[in-house]
Amino acid sequence: MKPEMVIKIAVDFGMTVVLLLLMTYERVGQAVHEWLGVFIFILFVLHHVLNRAWWRNIRKGRYTALRIFQSVLVAGVLLAMAGSMISGVILSRSVFAFLPIRGGRLLARGLHMVSAYGGFILMSLHLGFHWVMMIGIAKKHLKKDTAAYKWFFRAVAAVIAVYGAYAFVKRDIGSYMLLISHFAFFDYEEPLILFVLDYISVMGLFVFAGHYITVWLRMMQKGQKGKRKQNR
Repeated sequence: MKPEMVIKIAVDFGMTVVLLLLMTYERVGQAVHEWLGVFIFILFVLHHVLNRAWWRNIRKGRYTALRIFQSVLVAGVLLAMAGSMISGVILSRSVFAFLPIRGGRLLARGLHMVSAYGGFILMSLHLGFHWVMMIGIAKKHLKKDTAAYKWFFRAVAAVIAVYGAYAFVKRDIGSYMLLISHFAFFDYEEPLILFVLDYISVMGLFVFAGHYITVWLRMMQKGQKGKRKQNR
């Protein structure tokens, strides 16, 4: 594997871990939460620097349904990150407390909640879009690549996705995304590991969804190419 690819995977893995820790919010403390926000922003910028070729080619080529799906996800994640950072700076009580910002906290709180939870879902879908690449890397390192292995991992993924749907409802994530609830509820008596595992499963649900949407769009694209060849 090329060094640049290793760095890309390390950055993406780091972003995933930090994203999950960010969802714990007050369970890890206000100051830690803010520093995690700064760290994920740095990783986010580094991710786009490493993938600058995608930006160079954004105006080139034909926009298929698959490419449109990817572009919408990227745009959504960018908006969510921008919303999280701007509102995070306004709400900061530690890292950016030195800035002379007055007012706007109520609006910033709503923006932060929508951006944080919406960004979590969009980033998970975006990860699912690239899951084919992760499967390809895993295949190279597995000694066996049998039908039994494939169905085993598919079954595990399906179980995670089903539990993720339950955890999504249980944790009221939809109400936070849509700002139906203006404050996130945290049970401080609950072991932190259980909270994180629920969010891992929710992430798994949307990675699963993103992956199979991508697979379906690829199949559609291949079918359209086949029809064009037949019509020539």
